[in-house]
Parts: sequence; C-alpha cells; structure tokens
Amino acid sequence: MTPATARTSPVSEPATRSRQRKARKYALDILFTIDLTGASLPEALETYATMSERELPPYSRRIAEGVTSHEYLIDGYLAPCLSADWTVERMPAIDRCLARIAVWEMVYADVPPAVAISEAQGLAGELSTDSSPGFLAGVLGQVAKLVTLPPLLTRTGDEPDPGAE
Repeated sequence: MTPATARTSPVSEPATRSRQRKARKYALDILFTIDLTGASLPEALETYATMSERELPPYSRRIAEGVTSHEYLIDGYLAPCLSADWTVERMPAIDRCLARIAVWEMVYADVPPAVAISEAQGLAGELSTDSSPGFLAGVLGQVAKLVTLPPLLTRTGDEPDPGAE
C-alpha cells in the first residue's frame, strides 16, 4: 500500500479511530478508578498494570495525565455549561470522566470538538445511562462554543483609537 492509498483506504481511518476509541476507554478506566477510590494517578496506573494483560497505549496515559493535571481548569469549562441546579460533582461518575476527557481533548489536544463530543457520546452509549449521550452532547456542545471563541481583542496602543476621528 502506498502512502496515497493509505490516506484514502477505508480501512486505515476506521482502524485509527478504533485504536483511539480504545485508548479513550482505557483512560476512562483509569480516571474512573481515581474518581471512585480517590487513588492518585500513579496508584491508578499501577492498578491498571496489575489488572490488565495489555500495555496501556501512550494516548491513554496522555489523556489520564492531562485530565488529572488540568482537572480544575477542565471543570471550569464544564461548570457554566450545566444547568443551575447541577454541578460537575453531581454528574454521574462515568459522564463526568467522559466530559473531562472530551474537554481535555478539545482544549489541550487539538481534537476537533465534533470528534471529542462524538467519542464521548459513543462511550456513554456503551457504558452509561440511556440519557447520557444526549446530556453529554448538550453540555459539551456548550463547552465547544467556549473553546472555539476567538480571543478577545486587546489594545496594544499601536492601533488607531476607533473613537477618534
């Protein structure tokens, strides 16, 4: 297979997506362990290594490390996107972990929002409640709007004052 056919091959793209979905699922396992037990990331990684017969994919580790190190900032994106009577802590643990993964991917891994949201919905459909995919789509759709906002313009003093004539 040449590089040109590899790009257009219907097999290569789904295989990559499948590997990334598995990596997200393994990261979810680790983050869920941390969420439920209060374990540290190194403890959760050790538990995973002990209980799993497979090596943790590098992207799984990157997600787990990224989410745990930026959890406060990630939750800062999620909180204003929840309804007034909900908090991040009140979310079901699986949904909370999936939302954090998706926000991390959007903000820190340059994953397109549509992909991050779709992946979170897909895993929620497999692992959480019937209403979770829709709930996550709504919340993460609002986060995506925040993430994709253009930066605020700031005056440097070099540009002309728009109010001056």
